[in-house]
Amino acid sequence: MKKAKIYIPNKSAMQSGLGKSIKWILEFETKDPTKNPLMGWESSSDTLSELKLEFSSKASAIDYAKKKRIDYELIEPKKRKIVKKSYADNFLK
Repeated sequence: MKKAKIYIPNKSAMQSGLGKSIKWILEFETKDPTKNPLMGWESSSDTLSELKLEFSSKASAIDYAKKKRIDYELIEPKKRKIVKKSYADNFLK
């Protein structure tokens, strides 16, 4: 079977909150991308590369991959580093 990766997508630069960053994504890896001779775009005959499955938890994504016998790579999310800032700190230095 195909190899897939399970991850939480990063928030975009246009987001300030963490609204859509709680879903886990199972995405198949693209194999053998080729360049389209007419338009010059990268394309593939592999239709699984277009498929992204959303899960509410990491465990449900892993269970699905095991049930369907999909080889998967789990990418754990990095912890956000929160730096507390105060407006008064601008004048104390």
